[in-house]
Amino acid sequence: MKRKISQLLVVLVTIVTLLLPAQQISAQAIPDNYRQEQLDLDVKSALAIDSSTGQLLYGKNINEPLPIASMTKLITAYLTLKAIDDKKITWNTEVQPTEQIVKVANTRLFSNVPLKMNHSYTIKQLYQATLIESANGAAMLLAQAISGSQKAFVKQMRLQVEQWGIKDAKLYTACGLPNKSVGSDAYPGAEKNAENLMSAKDMALVGQHLINEYPEIIKTTKIAHLNFVDQATKTPMTNFNWMLKGLSQYNSNLNVDGLKTGTTDAAGACFIGTAKHQGARIITVVMGAKHLNSADPARFEQTSKLLSFVYQKYQPIKLNKDQAIIGSTNVNVHNGKSKQVNISIKNQAIIWRPVDETFSVGLTKKTVEAPIVKGQTVSSYYFKSGNSKLFSLEQPNGIMLPAQAQTSTDRVNIFIRFWHWLFGG
Repeated sequence: MKRKISQLLVVLVTIVTLLLPAQQISAQAIPDNYRQEQLDLDVKSALAIDSSTGQLLYGKNINEPLPIASMTKLITAYLTLKAIDDKKITWNTEVQPTEQIVKVANTRLFSNVPLKMNHSYTIKQLYQATLIESANGAAMLLAQAISGSQKAFVKQMRLQVEQWGIKDAKLYTACGLPNKSVGSDAYPGAEKNAENLMSAKDMALVGQHLINEYPEIIKTTKIAHLNFVDQATKTPMTNFNWMLKGLSQYNSNLNVDGLKTGTTDAAGACFIGTAKHQGARIITVVMGAKHLNSADPARFEQTSKLLSFVYQKYQPIKLNKDQAIIGSTNVNVHNGKSKQVNISIKNQAIIWRPVDETFSVGLTKKTVEAPIVKGQTVSSYYFKSGNSKLFSLEQPNGIMLPAQAQTSTDRVNIFIRFWHWLFGG
């Protein structure tokens, strides 16, 4: 009887522990560097992740906010696609630029397509110019069309990244130019030299949301050449992503098909890229690469090194829905008519296995309480390389994929449960 009372106290303590506020359990911080000692990149910050799970494959100084320049335009593109989804605008909606936007669009120092007063442009034209030519005036006109003013759009940008869990971003312009460069559309109350700042980790989250929610963006970011047509005038556009097919830094072994470059004096040369590899998709970010002149390919050379590293050091493992993983094929069932149920992966996923370390899979729960219904999530798989768990931007304590029951089992009656409680089993 004393032993049973002690067991009851243990149960009560466990229940109280589970009822404690969740915030008392602190999540592990994402490290600034990950496998950085294996690859020396000549950049201020760099990162590689899997686009679906967010698994971190490489990281160098990934948490420090740095100028993002025209990579900003991916947030503008996301909000454009969202506004179309929400039926606030359509691809054929026509808008006219303000005097200030025309002034920015015709400043030769900035990447642009020339916009003219009293001319109308479709959302599709402006979206293409923003992503291909990195046109600053076009990005600002998209912002105007969506929110009514540059200030209102920047507030919308800030709200959006906060909803993604990005807390340390500094955003002032829709196009990525320094605040002073957009004239009367400068964000009020901010310093003239203020620039948009985000970390490589947070920039990767932007790319991840774009690719996962609006995969059609790749159809535009992979375009190497396109004309911007303004009435009788055609302005040739060439993508600033030189790693695309047909451009100078293309490498058929890397398969890069997006996303966006960024350059200012403060930012240096930046690039968030994406590439397909063995049925998976990688997102890379390099920030603060050298930019000696407009012909300097440094950011793409560093991205090539990063992608080559990922392709050589990792093997993607595709886990299909309903697939059983050898070594973790069942869980025990307490108080169930069946003592065990078989389990499988609930949702399709890809896990990147480091090729130079031992790889193992474990379960967060090996015993579950009856009753169990087929398809019910009963545990989670976790993955280890050597002694360390593989982790992602969203799951810094370790990637966990839900494990589902492949069969059902009822609960035994109260008399049998009481017998189990008294004598075990």
